[in-house]
Amino acid sequence: MSLPTEVIKVVETAIFLFVLLNPFLLCIYLLDLVERMGLKELGYVLLRASIISGVVFWFFAWTGDALLQHVLHVRFAAFMIFGGLVFFVIGIQFVLSGGETLEILRGKPEHLVGSVAMPFMIGPGTVSACVVAGTRSTLPMATLAILAALVASSLTVLFLKMLHDYVKQRNTELVERYINVVGRLSGLVIGTIAVEMILQGIETWLGE
Repeated sequence: MSLPTEVIKVVETAIFLFVLLNPFLLCIYLLDLVERMGLKELGYVLLRASIISGVVFWFFAWTGDALLQHVLHVRFAAFMIFGGLVFFVIGIQFVLSGGETLEILRGKPEHLVGSVAMPFMIGPGTVSACVVAGTRSTLPMATLAILAALVASSLTVLFLKMLHDYVKQRNTELVERYINVVGRLSGLVIGTIAVEMILQGIETWLGE
């Protein structure tokens, strides 16, 4: 028995958004918090950041192309291309600089929840995915996909926090090596997604 089309769309959107949220990279991004905070405290920070991100994602899924075309008077293709370029620059910085990029993007520590939400949870890739989700499926289905991706991402970060605490007690050097390797590999993933966004934007523009 085949699954309904709407269910397949929800699963595909949730998985794609989960990949864009990239909890493995987010865990590195929050490394100092992972090291100094307890599990419950970190979970509270992630909960607040997820709520902020969820509201923004839902808004873009709800408004979709209408916000861009009728309010901002720009085409979705332009948003995709520019968002891809921003994401591409971030990816290049990760490949070349590794963890140093995180210090630039994090901002001031007093803006903790906001710095967790941006620029990775709320970024050009995730916002674009939500706009597409809102145009390709109903709002309740898009909302369900967004909620599932945010919950899965936060739980993955908390699991990595527990794994980090367990491994660090036994091998600190292994943790540092993992952070450096994953940081640079994530840059390749971010750059690849950025190029795909640019290509999709160009294809959308040519189709129009």
